[in-house]
Amino acid sequence: MASHGISVLNALDNARTQWYHITTIVIAGMGFFTDAYDLFCISTISKLLGRLYYFDPSTGKPGKLPHSINNLVIGVALVGTLIGQLVFGYLGDKLGRKKVYGITLVLMCICAICSGLSFGHSAKGVMGTLCFFRFWLGFGIGGDYPLSATIMSEYANKKTRGAFIAAVFAMQGVGIIFAGLVSMIVSKIFLDYYEARSSSGRNLFSPEPEEDYAWRIVLMIGSLPALLTFYWRMKMPETARYTAIIEGNAKVAASDMGRVLDLEIEAEPEKIAQFNSSNEYPLFSHEFVRRHGRHLIGTMTTWFLLDIAFYSQNLTQKDIFPTMGLTSKAETVSALKEMFETSRAMFVIALLGTFPGYWFTVAFIEKIGRFYIQLVGFFMMSVFMLTMGLQYDTLRKKDHKWTFAALYGLTFFFANFGPNSTTFVLPAELFPTRVRSTCHAFSAASGKAGAMIGAFGIQYYTQDGDVGKIKKAMILLAVTNLLGFFCTFLLTETKGRSLEEISGEDGGVAEAQMTGKYPVSQSDNWEETRNYL
Repeated sequence: MASHGISVLNALDNARTQWYHITTIVIAGMGFFTDAYDLFCISTISKLLGRLYYFDPSTGKPGKLPHSINNLVIGVALVGTLIGQLVFGYLGDKLGRKKVYGITLVLMCICAICSGLSFGHSAKGVMGTLCFFRFWLGFGIGGDYPLSATIMSEYANKKTRGAFIAAVFAMQGVGIIFAGLVSMIVSKIFLDYYEARSSSGRNLFSPEPEEDYAWRIVLMIGSLPALLTFYWRMKMPETARYTAIIEGNAKVAASDMGRVLDLEIEAEPEKIAQFNSSNEYPLFSHEFVRRHGRHLIGTMTTWFLLDIAFYSQNLTQKDIFPTMGLTSKAETVSALKEMFETSRAMFVIALLGTFPGYWFTVAFIEKIGRFYIQLVGFFMMSVFMLTMGLQYDTLRKKDHKWTFAALYGLTFFFANFGPNSTTFVLPAELFPTRVRSTCHAFSAASGKAGAMIGAFGIQYYTQDGDVGKIKKAMILLAVTNLLGFFCTFLLTETKGRSLEEISGEDGGVAEAQMTGKYPVSQSDNWEETRNYL
């Protein structure tokens, strides 16, 4: 269906896949690569920080971050991400997608470098400085969520839009792989150096001054991918939908997209003015709630429930990694060896379980649809987590290590070939242009609230390693996923339709879908609407 016959919007919806689509995926995707690298690399170095800064010579045992400090170091970025999502999501609708898009990248680059330069006269000083910069790093990362999704959705054509948005998000999987890989390489270099000059009398757990460089290098490398794409991010034109629909500048929108698509596009200011006048209702007005309230509740609840489970999935790592021979007990290895083994474990799990799920979504989202992928993902996650919870005692034994690994990997696979991808895609498609970035931000921030429950609440409950508690937690997570399955029914399928058609900005198709009432003004499209519904 045409978007009120507006040429620039129709040109975007029906454009063949071109080079600018690919460059947009790379530019936006590299931001997500950086996001994932920066958020997940802390898991590979947190134990090294404990070894370096909390070693007690009087005990001779490996140092360990106090639980409160560990939570702060890992969790402060999540808090920053939640706040950044809300702030930059709102600014993306008020100031423009492009204007604030560069700010997020600069913030990520600066704070990644500064995190590696954390300083202080004591362990608390270094940890405090690190937490300060990781909060602002998370703040910049948060902005990338709504802006990248919105920009990609507004640039893409309607036939491949879901695959393109999912491809941007799939770079998160690549970032996780590289977080493990870079940490492996850096720790291995330092490890080989120390083994070459080791003395037999040295305490295995006593920190060496040079080890302090390892975690700093890992953190600072996170700035490089974002720096490489900064120029191209700044060269991107504002999305035509923002320029035309929010700024009301039909001429600039037609000119920008005409240049990108290599087409002659008519400006049509009168049509755009008429289009805008029929879609001026503000966020949380009665009209917004009537049209989109159910969808906003759906995107927020499903992302919230997903991230509780997704960020709790490492509950079983302490058992599965040693069972698979990926890690050793802390009391038997040096700090760098422990970092190497933790990084290797992350790399293997990401490569075999996490990474494929993202790209299965890219491959099948336009064939299967967002709705069914999300339903299947939630359901399968629930099945696998319930199985692990009920059979945890048996699975922890060496004889069942491959079954344990398979269940663990499949849970990651169906998280990513499922709600972890679709909860990112759907908020970028369901809402009107004027509030698209803000609504995506609300949904993403709801997810980060769930992540904090998983990272702090559930993991705090199981921190003592009690098997009974872990079993209860896994069963609870299975129920959480099942709730996500049912909340998905608040949403609707979006594949193959224009953004204006999905949101109802075009005059009533989405309205017809929700109410069953077909406006007279759309009578010429009666059959098309009926056939779709």
